[in-house]
Amino acid sequence: MIDPPESASRSSSGKDGAPGVLGALRAATAERHELLHEIMPLSVNSVALRDYLAHLAILRDWLVPLEAWLGSFGDGPQSPAHLPAHSPVLPARFDRLALIAADLSHPSVDPHDRAGMPAPTVARAWRGDASAARRWGICYVIEGSQLGGAVLYAKLKDRLAPHPLEYLSAGRDSLGARWQVFLRAMAAEVDTATLIDEACRGAADAFDRLIELARCPATAACVNAD
Repeated sequence: MIDPPESASRSSSGKDGAPGVLGALRAATAERHELLHEIMPLSVNSVALRDYLAHLAILRDWLVPLEAWLGSFGDGPQSPAHLPAHSPVLPARFDRLALIAADLSHPSVDPHDRAGMPAPTVARAWRGDASAARRWGICYVIEGSQLGGAVLYAKLKDRLAPHPLEYLSAGRDSLGARWQVFLRAMAAEVDTATLIDEACRGAADAFDRLIELARCPATAACVNAD
């Protein structure tokens, strides 16, 4: 689900040779990452549009409380200085929930498949440590999932046509540059062992909630780390 480019891997160590924040995040979430690859709806060998809809429904229920919580901050990864809205290279922050809603309601979706989709989960607000470092870890998972979505788009665009797969294709031409900007900003702010540990906990929390939803998308309760 998160597949950073090779150039990111080469820069994942700190100045003293110890793992930097990227290397630590990848190590802390590797097993969760592999598990998600196995249990998300798009992991099946023969993907149908209904599998994509199920994938979107899980992401929707994951992102609703996360986006609301993250949107209440103005520092760290939510600082206006990062990924600026008027950059000539990078898109503004994606309205992921709007993209999901548009894909779920696209005219190419069979009414039977739409009727079989689980209703949105009623989720409590995301809670827990609100430090910028923890939020960097959470956003690492969210931003990385968008990068992985571009890979899925290339794999599925012909198979699931005429559905446009807007969620997977959003901003794909600039995602590599966006990812590098994100990594540089995160590395500049999350630069001590304590902060790196906080970021790793945030990333693990985000993965764990997504895994919970993927395992039982229709019934998972919103349980977050305190």
